Amino acid sequence: MIPPKPRKRKGCCCRFLCWIISLLLLILILIGIVAAVIYFVFQPKLPQYSVDRLQISALRLNFDLTLYAQFDVKITATNPNKKIGIYYEKGGRLSVWYANDKLCEGSLPKFYQGYQNTTRLDITLTGQSESGSTIMTALQQQQQTGEIPLDLKVDAAVSVELGTMKLRKVRILGRCPLVVDSLSTNSMISIKASTCRFGMKL
Repeated sequence: MIPPKPRKRKGCCCRFLCWIISLLLLILILIGIVAAVIYFVFQPKLPQYSVDRLQISALRLNFDLTLYAQFDVKITATNPNKKIGIYYEKGGRLSVWYANDKLCEGSLPKFYQGYQNTTRLDITLTGQSESGSTIMTALQQQQQTGEIPLDLKVDAAVSVELGTMKLRKVRILGRCPLVVDSLSTNSMISIKASTCRFGMKL
């Protein structure tokens, strides 16, 4: 008696499915091993940033009641890695916010940061905000307290160098809540508090 054909097909399909699952599991295991080796060999760490100086060159209401702002910011970028270089690519942005309003922004320069390197950057941020009179009134009221909360946000496009390999571009996203004592133009502003947190987005 000849066995029915459907069972043979079912057996072949099951073997093929088991082979595919085994192959996928093997690939995942290999990826995990490679990732573990890279981690223990290179010990990757996120770059670190700090705000060293903030100067306001312009903060005024325009005739159309938009708020024009120009901030000059000095930041320090540190690569703490011993075996990893960082390429800062085009498209990186730095911005200053008050509450939910973006006051100004500027471009991060394109440069390479070597192992355990510290780089100081001078960046000019400019911008116009809608509802300028409302924002200006809130800032003036806050200035009377001597403590103005601002947010400095970083969106950096970087490529990582492992040895001689340059990996795909990723994004470093960060936020630095600042507390400054004044918004006076063309004068040195004291940064009373500054804490920065950063993460990576693939």
